[in-house]
Amino acid sequence: MKAIRYETFGPLESLQFKEVARPFPKNQQVLVKVHASSINALEWRRFTMPSFLVRLMTGGWLKPKDTLLGTDVAGKVEAVGENVTRFKPGDEVFGFAHGSFAEYVLAREAFLTLKPGNRSFEEAAAVPIAALTALQAIRRAGGIQAGQQVLIQGASGGIGMYIVQIAKSLGAEVTAVCSTRNLNLARSLSSDHVIDYTKEDFTQSGKQYDLILAVNGYHSLWAYRRALKLQGICIYVGGDLSQLLQAILFGKLFSQKGGKILMNMGTAKINQEDLAQLSELLKDGKIAPTIEHCYPLHETVDALKYVVEKHAQGKVVIEVIKG
Repeated sequence: MKAIRYETFGPLESLQFKEVARPFPKNQQVLVKVHASSINALEWRRFTMPSFLVRLMTGGWLKPKDTLLGTDVAGKVEAVGENVTRFKPGDEVFGFAHGSFAEYVLAREAFLTLKPGNRSFEEAAAVPIAALTALQAIRRAGGIQAGQQVLIQGASGGIGMYIVQIAKSLGAEVTAVCSTRNLNLARSLSSDHVIDYTKEDFTQSGKQYDLILAVNGYHSLWAYRRALKLQGICIYVGGDLSQLLQAILFGKLFSQKGGKILMNMGTAKINQEDLAQLSELLKDGKIAPTIEHCYPLHETVDALKYVVEKHAQGKVVIEVIKG
């Protein structure tokens, strides 16, 4: 089979599109014939990080020990391990599978769910990491009540667009923050209000919110705290190292003063129950991915370059089998 492999450190061009052995499922593994995958920060961040951090992340110093790339997957079950009970060959599934930038990939049974029949493989492949992170970020905030005022920073990105849609489905009054080029996308997600961050700093406006979800946010904890109502909550989702350190070092301290809570989202936890919930939301149209571009598997390097350099609106999909 053909696959993308990360076998040497270096720029995006060091990725290889090559012939590799097709894996065989054992125990509770499922072999998926990949129709589509999508790009997340997990894939591109290693090409923008300092080299020593990349080496720590990939478990090798001279060369990567982990050579697989891709996590989101949508496709058809090709074969199952002897202890698999939920799926059979021919089932259309989506979920998580390490190494999904390939024609076939192994996935844990517990990391897959059935794909809605009314949605394409490309749509399903754009869901797993981004939508799961969005769902669990909202849950970490204690949920959303109808009528609450919720602000989403980074509303036009892969995670942000799902937070907007889920918050709207729960009855929140949603303010989306994005750049000028993404205003129309934010409006298309049914946001109640849209703020262009290149023209207005919401933390300085005097407006306060019940919940702020800062996706890759760049403001300080002090600024976010100023934009929260009493008893308001701010959740960091991603962000650069300085943001994460602020949340870890000062989030608890700030949360003890004035009834305002600031916390880091942490890493999304993969589980079949949440995947099944996402499948229902996708089926019912309560979430729908915005897919800016689809690239064939052999153009994965170009796809990653686009995401890194152009800051894609919504998701970029790797299409292994077209249609």
